[in-house]
Amino acid sequence: MVENRLDATFQALSDPTRRGMLASLALGDKSIGELAEPFAMSFAGASKHVKVLEGAGLIARRKVGRTHVISIEAKPLEEAERWLRQWEKFWTMRLDRLQALVEGDKGKAE
Repeated sequence: MVENRLDATFQALSDPTRRGMLASLALGDKSIGELAEPFAMSFAGASKHVKVLEGAGLIARRKVGRTHVISIEAKPLEEAERWLRQWEKFWTMRLDRLQALVEGDKGKAE
């Protein structure tokens, strides 16, 4: 179900470390150790974050020898973006109304 996947996606994205890991993976595949390095965290700590991202379907893991290579999976991010876009019209209308009010007050002041 998409709603559960959205919940998992947003839960995974709620952590700045996991968002940083995804940003790193957007530049190319990385090992868990490479993902851990910028955050000065242990392999075990990074592995826990990777499991959350993997559970949300945001990454894929493959084993090359003894190394786990991680790559980003875009589909859950596309679904999250589609969900967020539905609110774009709402906020655009609100901001347009605010702008009209501000410009109306500005015209009265002149």
